[in-house]
Amino acid sequence: MASKMSLMVPKVTKSRYSSLCSDDELLDDDTDCYQSVSVKRGSWIDDFGSISSSQNSIYLPTTGCVSASPPREDFASTSIPVIKMGWLDKNPPQGSLIYQRRWVKLDAEYLRYFDTEKDIYSKRIIPTMSITTVVNVGDQKFEVVTHNRTFLFRAESDLDRNEWVAVLKNCVKSYQARTSLDMTFNPCVNYEMKGYLELRGLRSKLYTVVCADKVFLYKNTEDYRLGIGITSIDMNVGNVKEMDRRAFDLTTPYRIFSFVADTDQLKDQWVEAMRNSIKEALSNYEVAEQIWTEPSNQMCADCSAAKPEWAAINLAVVFCKRCAGEHRGLGPSISKVRSLKMDKKVWTEDLIQLFLTLGNERANQFWAANVPPSEALTLNSSSEERRRFITAKYREGKYRRYHPLFGNQRELNNALCINVQSSDVCETLALVFCGADVSCDTGDPDLPSPIALAQHHGQKLQVEFLSQNRNTELPRSEVKVAIDTVHYMAPPSITHNGFLFKTASMARPITEKKGKEEFSRRWCVLNDGNFSYYESDKNATPNGGLKMKEIVCLAVNPPETHGYDHTFELYSDAERLYLFGTDHPESMREWVKSIAKSFIPSGAEDLLLKEFERIGRLRYKDRLNREMSRLGWFCLVGSSLHIRLEESSADETIDLQKLQELSIQPENEVLVLVERGRTLYIEGERKLDFLGWAAAIQRAAGSSGDTLSQQQLTEADIPVIVERCIHFITQYGLTSEGIYRKSGVNSKIAALLEEFRRDARCVWLKEGEHQVDDVSNVLKRFFRDIEEGLFGQEAHSWLSTTGVSDESSRICQYQLLYSNLVRVNQATLRALVNHLYCVQRFADLNQMNLHNLAIVFGPTLFQADGKDYSAGRVIEDLIQHYVTIFDVNEQQLKKQLDEITYIIKLRDNLTPKAGTGSGDFICTVYLEEKKETAEQHVKIPAAMTAAELTFEILDRRKISVKEKDYWCCFEVNEKEETERPLHYQERVLPIFHSLGTDSHLLVKKHFSMEAMLVYLASKVEVSKHGMMKFREERSLLGLGLTTGSFNDRYFILTSTSLRLYKEIRNLQKLQSPELQCSNRPEREWPIKCLKVYHGIKKKLRPPTCWGLTVIYESEKQEKQERQQWYLCCDTQNEMREWFATFMSIQNGGRVWPAEWLKSRATSRSVPLDARFGNVSLIPLRGSENEMRNSVAAFTADPLALFRNV
Repeated sequence: MASKMSLMVPKVTKSRYSSLCSDDELLDDDTDCYQSVSVKRGSWIDDFGSISSSQNSIYLPTTGCVSASPPREDFASTSIPVIKMGWLDKNPPQGSLIYQRRWVKLDAEYLRYFDTEKDIYSKRIIPTMSITTVVNVGDQKFEVVTHNRTFLFRAESDLDRNEWVAVLKNCVKSYQARTSLDMTFNPCVNYEMKGYLELRGLRSKLYTVVCADKVFLYKNTEDYRLGIGITSIDMNVGNVKEMDRRAFDLTTPYRIFSFVADTDQLKDQWVEAMRNSIKEALSNYEVAEQIWTEPSNQMCADCSAAKPEWAAINLAVVFCKRCAGEHRGLGPSISKVRSLKMDKKVWTEDLIQLFLTLGNERANQFWAANVPPSEALTLNSSSEERRRFITAKYREGKYRRYHPLFGNQRELNNALCINVQSSDVCETLALVFCGADVSCDTGDPDLPSPIALAQHHGQKLQVEFLSQNRNTELPRSEVKVAIDTVHYMAPPSITHNGFLFKTASMARPITEKKGKEEFSRRWCVLNDGNFSYYESDKNATPNGGLKMKEIVCLAVNPPETHGYDHTFELYSDAERLYLFGTDHPESMREWVKSIAKSFIPSGAEDLLLKEFERIGRLRYKDRLNREMSRLGWFCLVGSSLHIRLEESSADETIDLQKLQELSIQPENEVLVLVERGRTLYIEGERKLDFLGWAAAIQRAAGSSGDTLSQQQLTEADIPVIVERCIHFITQYGLTSEGIYRKSGVNSKIAALLEEFRRDARCVWLKEGEHQVDDVSNVLKRFFRDIEEGLFGQEAHSWLSTTGVSDESSRICQYQLLYSNLVRVNQATLRALVNHLYCVQRFADLNQMNLHNLAIVFGPTLFQADGKDYSAGRVIEDLIQHYVTIFDVNEQQLKKQLDEITYIIKLRDNLTPKAGTGSGDFICTVYLEEKKETAEQHVKIPAAMTAAELTFEILDRRKISVKEKDYWCCFEVNEKEETERPLHYQERVLPIFHSLGTDSHLLVKKHFSMEAMLVYLASKVEVSKHGMMKFREERSLLGLGLTTGSFNDRYFILTSTSLRLYKEIRNLQKLQSPELQCSNRPEREWPIKCLKVYHGIKKKLRPPTCWGLTVIYESEKQEKQERQQWYLCCDTQNEMREWFATFMSIQNGGRVWPAEWLKSRATSRSVPLDARFGNVSLIPLRGSENEMRNSVAAFTADPLALFRNV
């Protein structure tokens, strides 16, 4: 039977292409892949034709529909009445001047627009709750403004426009009047499941949300947060069918949506969630609709979520699905949870009437009379927060309004017996849940219980309420004294007022100094959880304000950051930043203290005792639970991060300068903090405050000053720079003759020292990249420059100790002085002297005996001029008596020396001696062109740069170089028809290893270099922007055939990234650096991951001959990603400018050496062996491919060549 079924598609009546993608932000459609079928499909609802049953899915980007019987009648019963609909013209935000005609519908929940009036599924849905205002903007036009987006419409006449504006304003106004202050912009908060799903036919995934009886499609998570989606699918007409592998179909009478999940497990979860949604849609709404006629029952009694569908029939409150789960956890003796839609038999007329009489508002006047703002639930509260709140509210009765008779059991029972004879159910609720006994003795044999009394007096609602609470467990009370009870009261409201200076709020971080002229004087008032600011202290109407529960972060800026000496920033959960300032430190301190007290919960109030720079809430995950993020309160003080985590009852402290790793995962905006034995993942609730926290934590984790204790430290309290230099020299330099006496290269020493000072944690010293003498000089210079020196204020006492003639007394004095040093100085001195002790133990190899080391390190560590040998004598004593002074375990010291000896022997075996016939890596390089007569076979050490290779080739051919001759080494790829000039400092060996069979190295003149240098010298800005023709290389059906064409795109090249914009609405706005962040790029690549080549292969038919080929390679080792794309410029000069800017940014502005000929003379004067040190050389024989294979084998297993040694 199933084989005979067929799906119907419409006849071809229109050539128009349609999709669920909004014309605001079009998703990429795989039109190439489905071109053969797209021609056969018309609009979504048209005349029906037939199609073979084998075609069981109609993809979203195409415009087919499915023939089916008319939708069930219950579809109409659950749909929301349309307030207004009609044709409007809509203007896309990318700047197109052509309006697009759309069929627009408005109901109480959404403003939607469609391609045609027959369409079922919209192109865009805008929640009415996210609309902030509706304004006229000219003839027949009006704007619908949401919290971060504006939609421009044009009506057919001014009259029609005015009708739309009036209806929209009324709808928005009525929604705002009944919406809780905690509502987010998205009504789909109580979702069943959400995440990205691939929709067949689209290259990009859609963010899909299963919420109640609907499935919503969004372009991304940001659109979901704002509630602005593509379309919604009513599940009462849906059916879910599992397909092959990770695919499944959601079938409706109008369309088949073919989804693909990331894993089989996720597929099963999605299918189950959608089937539950169908059950939800088919359930009975009759009871729910009746209960919701009481306005307060339209919001969850606990978190204010809209349309709650669950209730506790004994507590007389209605709540949402997420809170229902926590109510069930209380047990039926406290909360009898029932569904408004599925438990129809439970809902008698009397019970429904009871809920209408009480309602959430009146019930909460008892249950939630004393809820502190800091403990109140919101729509975004986690499960743990809900559990804590609901337990406190109903099990403990923490927030209830205590009855005046609370604690007096006899009077409570008497009052209950009297009250049940009236219709006041609210009073009965208060009496029962403050301790009155539902089954108490009334004293009347004929009417022995309160229920009997209520029945006798015809009070059906009283009977219903008492019957539901016969066995209810009353809230636990810790109070033992009757009447004189001290119960929970809301904390006193924090009040503060005064003048502050304020700038306009903004949606991006503040990166520039704000002058006084940018601030406005405002009278500010903090009262009852509200922060308001007025034009003056005489105005009654505020200019604006913030609710304290909206604040997610408070940051205190260092003095004189802005025009006013003392400033602080407030970050709201609506992604806004507010900057306030004052010239009086006391005034700012009072404001900061008052505001922090108002939004920090009582459980984290210990954080308020600290002199914080930044305080607020963040979400976090740890290594043990990576699935679910939890809420924590964070406080930054200097280099310490104090945390009150959700599951902890005490504060925790992380010393940021001792972190083993600190990194940002930009793809999901997570800050990773790795300390010994623990990894913490910090997420921002909003992007804006996360960026602030990330920058502040990174700053605090760096070196904060010039003393030892202000450096980045290891777990053992040793500066990272000291540990890494010592480790490198121990590994590679203990056999270097004259170590610590020989000078390194000053420029390299200064550059390496600056890297360490910027972020020592990110500097890894590697053999081949760093020279031993450079590293040893970095260590010495660090100790010479450190503020207060290694020996601190007592340096003179150390020097005077050398005058003690008795050796044992002198050692005791050294021990005393050592014990008086601060912890960091102690650990550093011990580590350094241990290292020097090891160095002098191998003096037969390095010629640095005890006396030589003392001569070098005495003046360095005491920061003296070296004229007085007392400093050297101290160092000599410390090294000579190292074991005694520092109380060293001699067995551990012997083990350490044995390990060093083993390392030296191993390196001797791995490093052939000079003169043994070993060869360097051999590479073929061509001069000016690739031909046999131009071949040069060059030995390339690991440290050889492109400039040195160029000099080597020129010297062999005895080519003289003039001042304006820009000889350069190029990487040439014959297959791709591209070439890339290597930077003069770029290492040649890694390039050689990466070359394919179609690539070679070529030395020739760089004829564009002079023009590039002139252009860079005239540039003011580092960045560059402009239009280029762009084409991306894609593979068609895995056949290796490239597809696509060149299209105009706007590019912005900054010091960190290359950004691509699809369409530009306002070039002036985009070209303004301070406004760039408000325009989201379509694509963005980090500049350090890009390689740029001259040229584009001809078979791609580039529109001009001035092109660049760009290759992107991700840095992630676990997930390597490679992309290749092409850029075409209109002129040769334009191409030079783009390439010059790329090269300048990637190399820190150093495109060409300032003294080219002088550097050539220097490189020629130093023999290769002296220049490159003891580099491991591998003999290679055979062809170039065989050589590369040998190199690859050595890289995989360096010891393989020496197994038999």
